[in-house]
Order: sequence, then structure tokens, then C-alpha cells
Amino acid sequence: MTSTTMRRAQHGGLVLRAAMKPIATLARPLASINLQTKQPESAAYERSDVCAVAAASCVIENVVAFEIARAMVEKFGGDSLHEMLARWELFHRMARERGIED
Repeated sequence: MTSTTMRRAQHGGLVLRAAMKPIATLARPLASINLQTKQPESAAYERSDVCAVAAASCVIENVVAFEIARAMVEKFGGDSLHEMLARWELFHRMARERGIED
């Protein structure tokens, strides 16, 4: 990690490393069905040299958000967001009293 990344992580930022495998290229057409005629056909040969990183970043962002929400429910639980917020505030108040929080 760079010093800038480390500073962000220390101030509540999230550092994440993710990877994805390339989209497969079909070397020969696969058997398929024409949905209009209901007749068997071969799928068209497709080159997959498009970049899917932008789409993958949306998926990863949502997966991370879901996991953070799951961790928040696990840590602060409760039957409502109102209860969770109260426990969150208590957690931060106790951290300040102990000198843990800036």
C-alpha cells in the first residue's frame, strides 16, 4: 500500500483488492435455439475483447456494501434501524470516552 492509501485506511477509508477472470471467447459457435422460430441454430462466433471492468466494479461495490451492512447488523443488531443507530451512537460515545476515536 502507498502512504496515501494507508492514510485513507486509517481515517475510515476502505482499501479493497479484487480480481476477475476474462470473459471467454467462443472459438466455435455453440448449439442454440432461435427463440422466434424455435428451430436449432448455431450461436454466432463472438469475440470477447470488450472490457468488463466497469461492470465488475458495480458488482463488487454492491457486494462490499452488502457485506458491510451484514457486519453492521452483526455488531449493532436490533429489530429496527432506530435500535441500530442508538447502539452505533453508544459505541462511538464509549470509544470517545476511552480516547480511541479522534
